[in-house]
Amino acid sequence: MTKSHDGRRWGGVIVGASKRLVQVSAIGAAAMLLLAGPAAADPNTVNPIPGLNGTNGLPVLNGRSSAIAQATGLLSPNRTQDANVLGTDLGIMWDNGNGEVLTAFGDSAGLGVPNLLNGSLWSWRSNTLFRSADRNLADGMSFDSSPRDFLGQAKELIPSPKIPYVEISRIPTAGVAVDGVQYMSLMSVKNWGEPGQWETNYSGLAFSTDNGENWTVAPETNRPATAGNRNFQMSAFVKDGGFVYQYGTPPGRGGLVHLARVPEKQIRDLGAYEYWNGHEWKKGDPNAAAPIVFGGVAELSVQYNQFLGQYLMLTTDNFNSVVMRRSPSPTGPWGPPEVLLEARELPTAYGAYIHPWSTGPDLYFLTTVHSNYNVLLMRTTLHP
Repeated sequence: MTKSHDGRRWGGVIVGASKRLVQVSAIGAAAMLLLAGPAAADPNTVNPIPGLNGTNGLPVLNGRSSAIAQATGLLSPNRTQDANVLGTDLGIMWDNGNGEVLTAFGDSAGLGVPNLLNGSLWSWRSNTLFRSADRNLADGMSFDSSPRDFLGQAKELIPSPKIPYVEISRIPTAGVAVDGVQYMSLMSVKNWGEPGQWETNYSGLAFSTDNGENWTVAPETNRPATAGNRNFQMSAFVKDGGFVYQYGTPPGRGGLVHLARVPEKQIRDLGAYEYWNGHEWKKGDPNAAAPIVFGGVAELSVQYNQFLGQYLMLTTDNFNSVVMRRSPSPTGPWGPPEVLLEARELPTAYGAYIHPWSTGPDLYFLTTVHSNYNVLLMRTTLHP
């Protein structure tokens, strides 16, 4: 049995989880290994991840990008199972402004007491977060801490009722720090639908004043999934020149990218946002935003790269390859897609989130492997 980010099943019970297909056998085998103890979890003996290298859980790639380390799951040095995270996806990263990178993950699964009210036999959390101060990414990205709940597991930051066609999950899509406050954009998923075609109720911000430990929803920032606001259901944030730039896409995959910006200190004031119409900024009207990237994108991240002196955008294309575009400015023009990871090399990959401290010739990013339902740290070499 398989499950998709678009109406999935774990253990025969429908749940709403993350963005692509996940095999029950992968998480189930991981749980068995955890219960059996360290000896049975030796990846040289038993590998719960189909299609990956049995010694370290990493795919063998021969293209432009390489897999550095598994960031989550049983085969990760981070031992996220200690926070009861056996499977998770995404990995949206941002600099907290105080020497750490915060990483928000999507639907996270672990062992738990059956909770049929929530429709899940697993400890299912719609969003979790880990912190890292690791600046040497050449050997992986180590996590130092995670907000925990009373059970000691990585806690759900923003709860969701997990009811199909009401709100099946609340998924983080972007994060940014402003004046010591952490902001996270999340989409309220109404229905996963067909693969890659989920629908949302709205997107909006939540904020934390204690470095991600506790979060408060800011309902005044909600964008209903209608008209121009529909183009900002998933986001990527970039701080530049006193503004926070918001790159937005509609729910699902294959949409076009639109652009807004707001003065940093007014990030919670939707009326202060300006929208790029292709020539100039228009204030207060999301319908004025024109597409800035064509060809269809999925989850995305954007960051300025000092080595290239350009802005970089990472996403997956319609063929499910991880691609990168370059631009001399936040508004564009954005160049053609450059393939960093071909779908045939890792056909189960999705998501591409740039590490915020990755500004040199080595570009590090996180991507999810759906057959494993865990996240890898990747590296590619940039060329001027």
